[in-house]
Amino acid sequence: MSRDAVRHVVGRTRLPLVLGLTDGLLNALTLAAGSLIGSGAALGFWLAARVGCVGLVTAAFSVFVSDHAERRAHLARASRELNLTSRGHLATTRLGRLALRRSLLAMAVACLASFVGSTVPLLVGAALPGLSWMVVVLAVLALAGLGAALGRAMASSPARWAAGMGCGGVAVTWIGVWLHIT
Repeated sequence: MSRDAVRHVVGRTRLPLVLGLTDGLLNALTLAAGSLIGSGAALGFWLAARVGCVGLVTAAFSVFVSDHAERRAHLARASRELNLTSRGHLATTRLGRLALRRSLLAMAVACLASFVGSTVPLLVGAALPGLSWMVVVLAVLALAGLGAALGRAMASSPARWAAGMGCGGVAVTWIGVWLHIT
């Protein structure tokens, strides 16, 4: 795949990609926080897989529903603006099927990104049981790196975005420790 093709795909799926990665990292930090700081159950491969599945399922549902609802709303609005006699007429055409396919693509991207975002840091922690706290550091750094990339992509301050995403990761970890889910 050429570099331009990759940019095109990433450009079309930026929202579900960022949402999935962020959701996965935050799921890992929230659901496994007790294990990560040593006060909960031992961090293992099974916990990483379960948290990854939670991230995948929640991303699938929320991204598909929100993306498809937004696309269908655009088609309904266009039907009204074109004074079509049937409400939602465009949604039943090829455009409606295209909207469904694009929503399914967004869902697949978000699912994969959420699964990777939640399992990779936890697998590192499972592989290094004595250093499971490093998962928090790695996940917060990954969030900060994602924030910096977003800052650059939006012609904003990468440092501000990195700090905000990193602080969000720390806050979510604290909430996960406080809730003591695992």
